[in-house]
Amino acid sequence: MAKNKAAFFDRDGVINVDLSYVYKQEDFRFYDDFFACVTRFKEQGYKLVVVTNQSGIERGYYTIKDFLLLSAYMQDCMQTRLGFTFDRIYFCPLLHDSIRRKPASGMIIQAMNDLDLDLGESYLVGDRMTDIMAAKNAGIMRRYLLCRDKQHEELIKLDEIGYTQIHTLEGFFPTH
Repeated sequence: MAKNKAAFFDRDGVINVDLSYVYKQEDFRFYDDFFACVTRFKEQGYKLVVVTNQSGIERGYYTIKDFLLLSAYMQDCMQTRLGFTFDRIYFCPLLHDSIRRKPASGMIIQAMNDLDLDLGESYLVGDRMTDIMAAKNAGIMRRYLLCRDKQHEELIKLDEIGYTQIHTLEGFFPTH
């Protein structure tokens, strides 16, 4: 029986400002509200997991090494500011036909196996329909669509999937 719960986060648009294909440290900016949110999850015993599509790799905009260097930078920033890091970072560099690329649930299922997770007790926060669909496909019931300042034309489709819409991570925290 799985014993751990997790908070899954998409990267671009949730953790950091989405400037389109972010891969350089100088372009990476955390959203201020992310720190309080991730701290609350950590304090309540959640594993912290990033699940992110990174099609810029297959498109040739940057390399896996670039992505890994930026991920290490992100982890270093969190360690310095918060005293902890993400437990795991999963990414899919492909554009098509991958069980890992969201909306498929491969990254979430891999995290479940790697970290002994109970997905029924886990959360996912994403900013796109593909994030919410991946959570549904994996069996995560607590699905949050972070809209920030943008309008989602996908909301009608998402109504059939089930999610909760939020506009900021300010004050967002787990209830279980």
